[in-house]
Amino acid sequence: MDGRGLSKFYDSPMGQRTRRLVLRRLREICPNLKGRRILGYGFARPYLRAFLPEAERCIAALPVVLGSAVAWPKEKCLTALIEEDALPFPDAFFDIALVVHGLEEAEGLRPLLRQLWRVLAPEGRLLIVAANRASLWAQLERSPFGHGRPFSRTELDRLLRGAMFVPERWRQALYAPPIASRALTGSGAGWERFGGRFFPALGGVHIAEASKSLYAPASPAPARAATRAQLKTAGTE
Repeated sequence: MDGRGLSKFYDSPMGQRTRRLVLRRLREICPNLKGRRILGYGFARPYLRAFLPEAERCIAALPVVLGSAVAWPKEKCLTALIEEDALPFPDAFFDIALVVHGLEEAEGLRPLLRQLWRVLAPEGRLLIVAANRASLWAQLERSPFGHGRPFSRTELDRLLRGAMFVPERWRQALYAPPIASRALTGSGAGWERFGGRFFPALGGVHIAEASKSLYAPASPAPARAATRAQLKTAGTE
């Protein structure tokens, strides 16, 4: 699903409900973004709109894989069309990096996350909204979360740690099925309460908050290799 398809989805009743429910979870994690510099990567502008009045600045970075960029907002364009492995921003420039519809279609996850690590300030936060592999949303192509690669929480956790991020908090959202129904449009809050209580692992999206780590994670592979070598040597003796 390209940028035009994503715009069409978020203009629909189901897309507006999606934005409202995901934004509610994002606000639980970041209730006050006054004076912050925010980068929205992927197709984050439906969510950035809520942060414009309080943030010092917001920039919507649209990867070329999603197609041509559309000027947003109309009053003053804050949109950039970019390559995922070469973000055109200074080091340690942003306080928040919000990634929505950015990981699922990425050509190289590690290079992208390393670029996001680079442009975040030392105390910056990475917020990721990514399709949940176990959910109905990831199975049906009628929603944008049914395109590209979905993730389990374990996969996302491992990916973040491998790119020198430390996951701090997790949320899930979108427990209502991805059905374009008027009956469901206004019942999002009830579905969120019911699903969060009885089926907490089946939300349509993972929402992860991660901090920058200044130290590369130690890989256990050499230790296992050394142990196997020691056992082999001991056996021959």
